[in-house]
Amino acid sequence: MASVLLIEDEALIRMMIADMLFELGHSVAGEASELQSGLLLASAPGVDAAVLDIQLCDHSSVPIAEALQGNGIPFVFASGYGSDGVPEGFRNYPTLQKPFTIEELERCLATLLR
Repeated sequence: MASVLLIEDEALIRMMIADMLFELGHSVAGEASELQSGLLLASAPGVDAAVLDIQLCDHSSVPIAEALQGNGIPFVFASGYGSDGVPEGFRNYPTLQKPFTIEELERCLATLLR
């Protein structure tokens, strides 16, 4: 299965998504709750895909999205605002509306990892 990077600023949501990933048979390549550590992990080896919160506290996650894009790592945005919150230039990337189900995450990852 895939090694998925998880970038989410809310600890409980991050733990819930990590549990979903494990239940689906994936591993967590790394976890970050803020921009700087997310940027470091986005360039780390062994990342197959990523789940990326659009807003990390007071910062946009666009620099992380750009790093993932530059490294050819597929990712999905996770947002409470749905696709309306997706930054300009990334509208063609998939979005999971929070809260999302394990089935929605599974379908999204299957599409990303094709």
